[in-house]
Amino acid sequence: MKRYGNEEEYTKQLINQFKHGSEPEILIVVDKLLTGFDAPRNAVLYLCRVLREHTLLQAIARVNRLYEGKEFGFIVDYANVLGELDKALTMYSAFEGFDESDLVGTLSSINSEIEKLPGRYSDLWDLFKTVKHSYDEEAYEVLLADDELREEFYCRLAEFAKNLAIALSSEKFLFDTDGKTLSRYKADLRKFQSLKVSVRLRYAESIDYRDYEPKIKKLLDTHIQASEVIQLNEPVNIFDDKVFSQVKEEQGIYQTKKTTASKADMIAHATKKVITEKMDEDPAYYEKFSKLVQQAIDAFRAKRISDLDYLNNVLDIRNKVVGKVHDDVPDMLSGNEDAMAYYGVLKPFIELAGKGEACLKSEADLEVIVANTAIAIHRMLEKHKKVHFWYDDDAQKQTANEIDDYLYDELKTIKGIELSLDQMDRLIEKVMQVAKHRSFK
Repeated sequence: MKRYGNEEEYTKQLINQFKHGSEPEILIVVDKLLTGFDAPRNAVLYLCRVLREHTLLQAIARVNRLYEGKEFGFIVDYANVLGELDKALTMYSAFEGFDESDLVGTLSSINSEIEKLPGRYSDLWDLFKTVKHSYDEEAYEVLLADDELREEFYCRLAEFAKNLAIALSSEKFLFDTDGKTLSRYKADLRKFQSLKVSVRLRYAESIDYRDYEPKIKKLLDTHIQASEVIQLNEPVNIFDDKVFSQVKEEQGIYQTKKTTASKADMIAHATKKVITEKMDEDPAYYEKFSKLVQQAIDAFRAKRISDLDYLNNVLDIRNKVVGKVHDDVPDMLSGNEDAMAYYGVLKPFIELAGKGEACLKSEADLEVIVANTAIAIHRMLEKHKKVHFWYDDDAQKQTANEIDDYLYDELKTIKGIELSLDQMDRLIEKVMQVAKHRSFK
């Protein structure tokens, strides 16, 4: 009472904490919270006294709310009153007009979920039936290189974990199931949860430890003697030389040495992820390396190159991506990465028009024309740059018009590059898109 002042404030604060906080986990009430109490996250109701008719329905409704990650409301009936439920449903005025058959299945026994456990366990293992040795972790990870198979693995693992959590809450299941089977279920859950973390890191997925849902984490803590999730390695950051060196030279996740192929996969997919994220900043540059990474991955999967060659290939690609190595742009663009990005956009348009019958420019001449155009466009964009430029339609139109005038006057009229009006429009649109993404990078 010192803390809350009075009973009303105490009740209000406690209910609010139960709804939105992690504590308290359990509220014990007598003749309270049957109406006007809505806590969607509430998943379990313990019935310890006799309730009938509408009072019973009101009580059950406390766990009958949708909530993320909540598939069931659980009712633990110590008072043996759930036999009254059918009568309550048929008597309750809110259900007038429903046939009794419509209300069948409102309540189902936990045993119906427990019966699914062996099937869910078999479904999970069935994904790995082609793996010859059950302790070959590398084989599991390589098999899960396929995106669709990996997603299926995540789904089946989640289903098995949820079923096991339900089963382990049943005294009857614990009593009737032999210790060897229980130990196998628990050990394999831990094994597959670890595999999930490992492949997510290896294939550069976004690792979100909220995937260890509170229920699953509690299941692991309570029944499998697993402590909190500890991230032993950050997801591979190809720009962090120190972290990258550790992955390349020595450690993988779980502080165990990784295979050459595993290191290569981690580097390849981390590089691929960076390329995808940065693609809009310099499409021509990153598209080239995207193809090279995928070619290396495909060549390794098809066993056309060895593990070591795979590692060396992706290391070389990573180094070029991190170092922004441009080996196919004119020297006059050196040090101007914005102009290099515009050069990559301009080149296919101008080359196509410059090699037409009406023009027939040499390769060297076209390269200089493209480079000069890229520099000119960069200057125009810099001239018009201002705060909130990309939220100012008039400023963008003015810049686009100036680029259009340059393309028409300088390229078409003076240089004889026969760009159509449609080509000019598409070229300007692509340049502006790249400029926008580079300004927000």
